[in-house]
Amino acid sequence: MSKTLREIAKQLKDAGKKVQLIYAFNGTGKTRLSREFKQFVAPKNVDGEGEAVSRSGSPHKKILYYSAFTEDLFYWDNDLTLDAEPKLRIQPNSFTDWLLALLRDLGQDGNIVRHFQHYANDKLTPHFSEDFSEVTFSLQRGDNERSGNLKISKAEESNFIWSIFYTLLDQAISTLSVAEPENRETGEFDRLEYVFIDDPVSSLDENHLIELAVNLAKLIRSSPPSLQFIITTHSPLFYNVLHNELGLAKNGKREGCYLLEHLEDGTFDLNVKYGDSNKSFSYHLHLRKTLEQAIAADQVQRYHFTLLRNLYEKTASFLGYPQWSELLPDDKLAYLNRIIQFTSHSTLSDETVAEPTPQEKQTVKFLLNHLIGSYGYWQQQGTQHG
Repeated sequence: MSKTLREIAKQLKDAGKKVQLIYAFNGTGKTRLSREFKQFVAPKNVDGEGEAVSRSGSPHKKILYYSAFTEDLFYWDNDLTLDAEPKLRIQPNSFTDWLLALLRDLGQDGNIVRHFQHYANDKLTPHFSEDFSEVTFSLQRGDNERSGNLKISKAEESNFIWSIFYTLLDQAISTLSVAEPENRETGEFDRLEYVFIDDPVSSLDENHLIELAVNLAKLIRSSPPSLQFIITTHSPLFYNVLHNELGLAKNGKREGCYLLEHLEDGTFDLNVKYGDSNKSFSYHLHLRKTLEQAIAADQVQRYHFTLLRNLYEKTASFLGYPQWSELLPDDKLAYLNRIIQFTSHSTLSDETVAEPTPQEKQTVKFLLNHLIGSYGYWQQQGTQHG
């Protein structure tokens, strides 16, 4: 049954799971979901933030989140007059005031620099102002001098903001790992219950994306049982690495992994998925499902030969075959190759008849069954919805 994002946020909160991993295509509503979840967990009230007060007297956070809203708190002053001193300014609000005060008080700015240089460039160095209200960037030179202030790229900026968040998360988990609250170096995380992370990987290449996922999974595994994580992404690779590193397929686990879909009427579905993206929602599975539905309804059309060829091509590429036709049955390879080539690539209008013959429909069914049965397609155990 479809739901609003507010209802899905409540579903995620009520699930009470250590980790919930959500895949969604770009534009589906991941960032809006992060905002709805934050508002649901820690709604603002007449007092401003609706949060408890820590031992130090500052607002106490129940949720730590990273999303496009987090990135919006950082903006450039480009020094349009002289074009010499571009600065990345940090928008003051209750979240950034809390975040930066913690980093300043706990001396974590060096760790931010270290994380950032690892993902960006070990010569590109951020410099915080004394009050942590702005950041400048320079390139270190071999002569122990540095360049003037630089404006970094959007990808580097995203990496920098993620480095701040990751450093804070690392500090929170380290602090909460001390069992007795009175023995912790800060009480700022005492009531932290949720971490919501929305797509931190848009600016990373595959190697750094995998490394980030592995490091994040390690942090999650080391966190106390009371801390819960919701992670959304549009990256199948990031989803798969987290899925495997966190062992979400082990011990018969059936929930905690989802596909978020935006429906035409403006509502949403959060469908439980079993296995990583290769077993749940990749494009090749969409092709397979489309072909199976057409065969079951006896609605095979000529364009289904194009989909079938596409499915063979993707499977051959994944398995390392130089030609997709090498996956065809050996005893009928030449004939079936010709059938698929002709029906999917015909260019003459008088050659094309919309309705395939009964024999051609059977050929689609035969070739799909051959591909599924011969090349190791994963068979779902139990009933999968969505």
